[in-house]
Amino acid sequence: MDSLYINRELSLLEFHKRVLAQALDPDVPLLERLRFLCISCTNLDEFFEIRVAGLKQRMEIGAPAQGPEKIPAVVVFEELEKEVRKLVRQQYDVLNESMFPELTAAGVHFVQSEDWNEGQRQWLKEYFNEQVVPVLTPLTFDPSRPFPRILNKSLNFIVRLHGRDAFGRRRHRGMVQAPRSLPRIIELPKHLGAPGEHTYVFLSSIIRVHVDSLFPGLKVDGCYQFRVTRNSDLYIDDEEVSDLVRALEGQLEASRYGAAVRIEIGHECPEDLQGFLLDHFNLQERDMYLVEGPVNLNRLSTVCDIRDKPELLYPPFAQGLPDELMSDDDIFEILSKKNVLLHHPYQSFAPVIDFIATAAKDRNVLAIKQTLYRTGADSPIIDHLVAAARSGKEVTVVIELMARFDEAANIALANRLQEAGAHVVYGLVGFKTHAKMLLVVRREEGRLVRYVHLGTGNYHHATTSVYTDYGYLSCSQRLGEDVHKLFLQLTSLTEASGLKRMYASPFTLFDALISKIDRERDNARAGKDARIVAKINSLNETKIIDALYEASEAGVKIDLIVRGICSLRPGVEGRSENIHVRSIVGRFLEHSRVYYFLNDGDEEFYCSSADWMDRNLFRRNESCFEIRQKAMREKLRSHLDLFLADNCQAWVLNGDGSYGRLSPGDDERVSAQETFLEQLTTPL
Repeated sequence: MDSLYINRELSLLEFHKRVLAQALDPDVPLLERLRFLCISCTNLDEFFEIRVAGLKQRMEIGAPAQGPEKIPAVVVFEELEKEVRKLVRQQYDVLNESMFPELTAAGVHFVQSEDWNEGQRQWLKEYFNEQVVPVLTPLTFDPSRPFPRILNKSLNFIVRLHGRDAFGRRRHRGMVQAPRSLPRIIELPKHLGAPGEHTYVFLSSIIRVHVDSLFPGLKVDGCYQFRVTRNSDLYIDDEEVSDLVRALEGQLEASRYGAAVRIEIGHECPEDLQGFLLDHFNLQERDMYLVEGPVNLNRLSTVCDIRDKPELLYPPFAQGLPDELMSDDDIFEILSKKNVLLHHPYQSFAPVIDFIATAAKDRNVLAIKQTLYRTGADSPIIDHLVAAARSGKEVTVVIELMARFDEAANIALANRLQEAGAHVVYGLVGFKTHAKMLLVVRREEGRLVRYVHLGTGNYHHATTSVYTDYGYLSCSQRLGEDVHKLFLQLTSLTEASGLKRMYASPFTLFDALISKIDRERDNARAGKDARIVAKINSLNETKIIDALYEASEAGVKIDLIVRGICSLRPGVEGRSENIHVRSIVGRFLEHSRVYYFLNDGDEEFYCSSADWMDRNLFRRNESCFEIRQKAMREKLRSHLDLFLADNCQAWVLNGDGSYGRLSPGDDERVSAQETFLEQLTTPL
């Protein structure tokens, strides 16, 4: 261990391992284990599209080592390749040796082509001819018909051919691209399977079995699936761009065909065809992954919600509501008396949507301002904002067009809002707007009153059922003034000075965090009790890490609950012996950010949209708000204590960068997520 810091890419890969471990957990229902296997595949896709792609670019230009650990890019790449290969082997071992047999035993069959019975074979032949052939375009190659462009992560087949085509020319290779319009998994009619069971066939199997009919007159000697992953990171030059939307649309189109960074090929593909594909995509053998199964495990996600087999899924639950929202009063009447803290997904996101809906219809509401980072194409929030704008209210929406992988959806909803008459402001290039803020201005008895919603997560009604986050509804006028100033900063780019209840990136949050960490350090040096607890998604900002090391040396007890990347190395003698890091991975994606500082007994609790990363603190617009109400502070304290007591879904970070999963053993079993479900929801 030569560095005080853990490499970011290697730390992120450790998180992907923890996700895959859920697919191996016998306590997780079978279809949910399959879902975790699919998630591990999509996680790895994004890892290659962004992290590995950037690493390869640095290797190609000979860039100096990045990050505080100063490991050369080529060394990181070599370590990543070794670990990724282990991860991929484990994925397919889980699928073939565990998942498929257990699914079959549970009445969910994936039938391989060699096991099709006569009835299934005939039905699939008809399906191929009627549903597949009309949208397929088989190709052969020659100088006038070069290898086609391959879309990022699309399903394709390289075909070995023999013979002469209709024009008398010899053909050796062909290709078939599976259109995106075709489902990747087909469920057979019930009469072709056992009663009460589900029988599925992969599209890749159907195409492979019938591929010879696509090349009449030629002999097909083999058909092998492959998939290419491309660099999908977007680059917008903030000094050159004059029209962000147009520039982004161009980049989105180009990213579909970015530089190839990985190729996955069916393991049975001959070496000469492997070499042909590697040469075409300008890849090396180190970039090739031979797999024993579908080249995209995420195809299996379509079967993860079989409704007639509830025993294979997590038990459903009804989301709860805080007591404050159980009355028949409207939201403005409720908030005029008491603030509300929501804990998603255990408590419903519906009050936030209802808040926006009520504001859109209330004739006393004059203005609505909201930030949107990810929200979903069919969001009811957009419907309400559109209705508010059309009714004549002043609606201002700050939309982050550069929200990774949601860029196209955000452009579409921006256009819709503008057509309705809303003021749409795009996030500043180079400083993503990641803050989660909503401001409603209402006229009450001749004065203007501000109502706010602040959150740790996105305004996305779908993810609020699977992401853990906090939402805060308030009528505090000081808080409302702070949010108003932050919206002015986002729209006019003027400084939001004099904030009373909030901190914001990229201006005040970093300095505030350093100051609070240093205050705990100084208290410890003075012989006082000192404590820091932070629940965040990622930690890699060097100065924050260094400040935590100094606080640890002074005797501050520090507990970090970091779901993903953590570059801080715990347990280093003389530096970080007082720092403990754990990660919670379970049914729900831990997404909330909470900061706690003992402050010599005058405790401080903050919720935020910001992780402790360089990008969040210096290159994004983020919000951080203090929770002052005693009952809410006690709730947050109990939640943090529960996460720190978890011995079922908690993983502890070791000094070498690896993680070890805790087990209750003979101790009482403690699962934070299960406890929240019991406390805050109603079983269905």
